[in-house]
Amino acid sequence: MNWLNSEAFTLFDQHIKWSDTIGNVIGLIALALGWRRSIWSWPAQFVSGVVLFAAFATAHLSGSAGKQIVVMAVAVYGWWQWNRGKGQAQDGGVAVRFATWRERTALAGAAAFGTVAVALLFKAYPSLSWDPWPDAYIFVGTIVAMYAQARGMVEFWFAWLLVDLVGVPLNFANGFAFSGFVYIIYGALVLWGMRDWWLRSRRDSRPVLEGVPA
Repeated sequence: MNWLNSEAFTLFDQHIKWSDTIGNVIGLIALALGWRRSIWSWPAQFVSGVVLFAAFATAHLSGSAGKQIVVMAVAVYGWWQWNRGKGQAQDGGVAVRFATWRERTALAGAAAFGTVAVALLFKAYPSLSWDPWPDAYIFVGTIVAMYAQARGMVEFWFAWLLVDLVGVPLNFANGFAFSGFVYIIYGALVLWGMRDWWLRSRRDSRPVLEGVPA
């Protein structure tokens, strides 16, 4: 699997790796599928995790590889959750909604506590991460965003925006330039997806009367 960490091409004087390219293109497709509320978003996220795990493990980046294991586990949960939720929306798809204030508080608390806990773990074992605090922030933020997506919460898009703010400079700094470029594209998709889910959450929240066409 060493070819995953070989150079694919050069862009703006940045050496782009095959792993960086393949894993993040699939991740970008997964986000686009999530915007469309397609259940195939989850297998795409799982495959992206497999590719990036193989790349990071080969490069002996244990912390980054461990993150992908968690991403794959959440992708399996998301697949199961969306399979259960099919048909709840008026168009027969997965219903989306805004989180309750209790859920928002729980998500924010989990993100804050998780970031501190993971950062301290990374600091205790320096081989797990080169940048403990920002890496922990992205690690936990990604999990929180994916969990919110699995639950059909519009806040999932806000979580991705917050991850992007740190993810772009961190990826460039660590030599994963393609990840940085992809995160910028993520930002545009997130804004469009946020608008779509925001409007759709209003439609899906309206009751559908028996015998009355939607």
